[in-house]
Amino acid sequence: MLAWEHPPYRPPSEAYSVLIRVTRGCTWNKCAFCNMYKTMKFERRDLQEVLDDIVTAAMYYPHYTTLFIGDSNSLVLSTKDLIQILDTIYANFPKMKRVTSYARAKTIAKSKTVEELKELHKHGLSRLHIGLETGDDELLKIISKGATAADMIEGGKKVVESGISLCFYVMPGLGGKEYTKQHIIGTANVLNQVNPDFIRIRTFQVIPGTPLWEKIQKKGIIPLTPEETLQEEYELIKRLDVTSNYVSDHLLNYPVWDNGPKQLDGKLPEDKTKLLSLIENTFKEIEENPAAKAFYERHKIMREFRGATGTL
Repeated sequence: MLAWEHPPYRPPSEAYSVLIRVTRGCTWNKCAFCNMYKTMKFERRDLQEVLDDIVTAAMYYPHYTTLFIGDSNSLVLSTKDLIQILDTIYANFPKMKRVTSYARAKTIAKSKTVEELKELHKHGLSRLHIGLETGDDELLKIISKGATAADMIEGGKKVVESGISLCFYVMPGLGGKEYTKQHIIGTANVLNQVNPDFIRIRTFQVIPGTPLWEKIQKKGIIPLTPEETLQEEYELIKRLDVTSNYVSDHLLNYPVWDNGPKQLDGKLPEDKTKLLSLIENTFKEIEENPAAKAFYERHKIMREFRGATGTL
């Protein structure tokens, strides 16, 4: 039995962080591609319980330097409560350097001022992880994201202005073959306007039982092949005019081939040419190198298996 309540999900970059749960579930919980919180009713945890959990966690891991706050949208809490939570974290973890959380762009756009975000940053909120998924309004509606591109831009710009590090998540392949062009153009537009610190890639994989699964079964969305997915990333990177870190740090992403599979990471704009060249070389290797071709076929099967079993 855990000594304190943990959030059920966290970003891969928080694998070695202390996990503290301040809410349960998702405030929106209607995204058509997601099954993460579907069986869970959204709740704000009692503030004193959260503070007690922080004290307990510090007894177990007093020397940890990073901490993640869950569940899906901690910024729904009042700024006053969040400040008390942050102050308690730093008071009990003397070596704490980074505190991060998931958030919704629309919550920030409509419910938090830049001044409030600056105050949270002052009290130690280091980074926010936000699911952009796509910057195309038609596709945002299809996936029931509950936000528009304008919401994403407004919320993202507020975070950037506040000094809090912003990580936007993008889903290559989300719109399948039919929506790929507008997905690329709309997403590049939002990213270029916001200029987040991190652009993290989360390649779309359909999950049985979700509304998008039903659309795909009815051929409403035709999934991209591995090559088409990498081509979508290629076209997105070409259009980016940002100073962001481009990070592809998830098992389900398609790696590039550079004498073997390799994670596609780089700092923009410095590494744009390198990233594009790596993708170009991958297309050549898939065509000419049997080992590379076999790898991407196996990777596609692995993605489908993990999607079907919900082990994403």
